[in-house]
Amino acid sequence: MTKGEALLARLDGRLSGLRGRVTPDAEMEKITWFRAGGVADALFQPADEQDLAAFLKAVPADVPLTIVGVGSNLLVREGGIRGFVVRLSAKGFADTEIVSPTRIRAGAATPDKRLAAAALDAGIGGLHFYHGIPGSVGGALRMNAGANGVETSERAVEIRALDRKGKVHVLSNADMGYSYRHSAAAPDLIFTSALFEGYAEKPEVIKAAMDEVQHHRETVQPIREKTGGSTFKNPEGTSAWKEIDKAGCRGLMIGGAQMSPMHCNFMINTGNVTGYDLEYLGETVRARVLETSGIRLQWEIKRIGEFKPGREVQEFLGQML
Repeated sequence: MTKGEALLARLDGRLSGLRGRVTPDAEMEKITWFRAGGVADALFQPADEQDLAAFLKAVPADVPLTIVGVGSNLLVREGGIRGFVVRLSAKGFADTEIVSPTRIRAGAATPDKRLAAAALDAGIGGLHFYHGIPGSVGGALRMNAGANGVETSERAVEIRALDRKGKVHVLSNADMGYSYRHSAAAPDLIFTSALFEGYAEKPEVIKAAMDEVQHHRETVQPIREKTGGSTFKNPEGTSAWKEIDKAGCRGLMIGGAQMSPMHCNFMINTGNVTGYDLEYLGETVRARVLETSGIRLQWEIKRIGEFKPGREVQEFLGQML
């Protein structure tokens, strides 16, 4: 019996009545943009918020839950993920609604680009930067995603979420405790939707701003590669890519993983990459930057799951700690 089959057998009867999709032994490489990663014991895709609440109430507290979005900023280790991975379905969590001339509500599974497009259609300015973020609203809320000088913290007004017991919470912007690429919201909260506020703007002005975002991405980022976006957060007073370049890591390869020659703060899958390759490359870069500049780069990519025995990766490769 596989780990996934054993988990579902243990929960026999508890999950009856759910309308979402349960997949045992889910291959995470099919989800992540890196196209790499181990197997999750089980994947649950709820039909809607009510279905998600029922699932959360049914699953015992000792069963681990891991929340993922579209997999754009995600590194899954080879040993896989214990318990359930929860991934919100597009059908139940990707609607957008114009609430007022300056406000728009979006489900957590809404792609950031779709949020930008809906704001354009409604003549709501200030959300154009989402056109350049390769992820979904839920991830943007969790990590305070930003681009082109604007962050989620400047536009998110109210966030709806469920806790581990399926209870609904409505959080204000202040409740989120936003800082650079981080929110202080409780880690067990699953965001389901959010209200964003921009300002009235002419569609042609918004479109021009979105085109500028797209042009920037196409000219400086490896957007046609299998990548996870920015690998490391920008340190205070400098840019991650500058420090990586200074450390001689532009184009550096380990196995099937490479720091992009085009933008060296992006890791790319050059072929048959593994989670080990990606994380070992990242920690090699961190160690070299620490040695060169004395800067401890912090991961922006979310790393989840367990290491495969014998293929563990230590932070900074265990050096200079």
